[in-house]
Amino acid sequence: MSWGTELWDQFDNLEKHTQWGIDFLERYAKFVKERLEIEQNYAKQLRNLVKKYCPKRSKDEEPRFTSCLSFYSILNELNDYAGQREIVAEEMGHKVYGELMRYSQDLKGERKHHLQEGRKAQQYLDQCWKQMDNSKRKFERECKEAEKSQMTYERLDNDINATKSEVEKAKAQYYLRTHTADESKNEYAAQLQNFNAEQWKHFNNAIPHIFKNLQDMDQRRTVKLGETYRSFAEAERRVIPIISKCLEGMVSAAKAVDDRRDSGIVVESFKSGFEPPGDFPFEDFSQNLSRTGSDGTISNTPKGERDRDGPPGSRPDPKHAMSKTKNKLWLFGKKPKAPSLEDFSHLPPEQRRKRLQQRIDELSKELQKEMDQRDALNKMKDVYEKNPQMGDPSSLQPKISETICNMEKLRSEIHKNETWLSEVEGKQSSRGDRRHSADNHHHTPQGRESPEGSYTDDTSQEHHTPHHRSNPPQPGQPISDPHEFDDEFDDDDPLPVIGHCKALYSFDGQNEGTLVMAEDEVLYIIEEDKGDGWTRARKQSGEEGYVPTSYVEITLEKNSKGAVTYI
Repeated sequence: MSWGTELWDQFDNLEKHTQWGIDFLERYAKFVKERLEIEQNYAKQLRNLVKKYCPKRSKDEEPRFTSCLSFYSILNELNDYAGQREIVAEEMGHKVYGELMRYSQDLKGERKHHLQEGRKAQQYLDQCWKQMDNSKRKFERECKEAEKSQMTYERLDNDINATKSEVEKAKAQYYLRTHTADESKNEYAAQLQNFNAEQWKHFNNAIPHIFKNLQDMDQRRTVKLGETYRSFAEAERRVIPIISKCLEGMVSAAKAVDDRRDSGIVVESFKSGFEPPGDFPFEDFSQNLSRTGSDGTISNTPKGERDRDGPPGSRPDPKHAMSKTKNKLWLFGKKPKAPSLEDFSHLPPEQRRKRLQQRIDELSKELQKEMDQRDALNKMKDVYEKNPQMGDPSSLQPKISETICNMEKLRSEIHKNETWLSEVEGKQSSRGDRRHSADNHHHTPQGRESPEGSYTDDTSQEHHTPHHRSNPPQPGQPISDPHEFDDEFDDDDPLPVIGHCKALYSFDGQNEGTLVMAEDEVLYIIEEDKGDGWTRARKQSGEEGYVPTSYVEITLEKNSKGAVTYI
């Protein structure tokens, strides 16, 4: 339907309607602005939240638990989600709010132009009507004057007392008024014809054209609103795939939480490598009491203990045994604080080994960088020697010397740390050798039980390390108290069997603490691989030692009593 034909007389109402349309468009633009501000604030608050809960410690101090790593993954996904909310706000600001404000300004200018044209057409028509109305009034006035002059002439012409000159004068006046009335009539007719023509043009050409422009403008405004409604929704729809990926990432992070792995990390982080303390020996204070075979006095010493103790002269010193046990009680209580030392000797053996290995790896990386830099400098020096115009070879010598000096320092540090590491690994392997020695002596009938539960033929071996540990210390290696190792790694009962293995290849076992095995030989597994490639095994004869994990096919017993699992 056309406004020009249906609403030809509703200029004022159309003026109000078009103004309302622009006001509505600007109101919607204001709504979009407030909506995108909400998105911006939401994204900002999300980013602040992520920043607040993100770890502020270095990577070395970060926990490795899967629950923590999953939480940090969720924070990263939430940060990406906040970025998508910012994209939504940006799209709404650029493609919706900005477009609406620009279009609103264009609409206001166009509407003003069309209304001005309508007012001009109306003013011109009013002017034509006034001219026609004036000529009409003049014609009416002249006709009345002509009628008066005619009446005057007829009255004097019929009056016998009137003079001829009066009659002639009235007649002339009558003719003049009649002529003027005819001229007014012609002018009124011309003005009326002109007004009718202009009025027809006004209501059939000018106003329909102006109203059609206003109608087109209003329809384009409606279409623009529909487009911006769609853009408003599309800004949200475009980010849905990425937001879905963020949510999927959060779900994947939740599925990555592994309670067993976290428990293993706890063991890996805090495992000391010490053995649990042994049993307290029974201290018999009634040995000096005189007894006869007929007094019927019952000794307080358990029968098993009396059988093991043997003759009084061979009984171990209880004070020394107590001192050994007390030295290990701190494992169950509060560990005494010790200052951090360069060789990490303040740490338990297992933790010390890990820290030393970590430092050796870091120093090796630095050494490799220095070696690469040295090689690059030597190549550059060769190029300078072959092409002196490119540079002075002697200018590189100070840098080369400095690099070589750094390499020597790093090698020295690596050697020092490797010495400490060898010391720790030697102690741990010696513990296995001591167990092997204890198992062998266990079958000696003439042997006596020491306070720590191991059998020996010589009481002096109780406080000495095995013979294979009597290697001279390496240069730069600290010499420790020989009793200190015994206090830390006292022999307890033999480790339980947790499985068996079959040798895939033969192994000569030339290194200290290793076990010789033949191909297809079956061994008992008493300790799993700790991650260093060695598994502790026991032969049928009772001999224990370490064998390469890759050389054997291992079968572990399920629910084996006393099984030890290393993570």
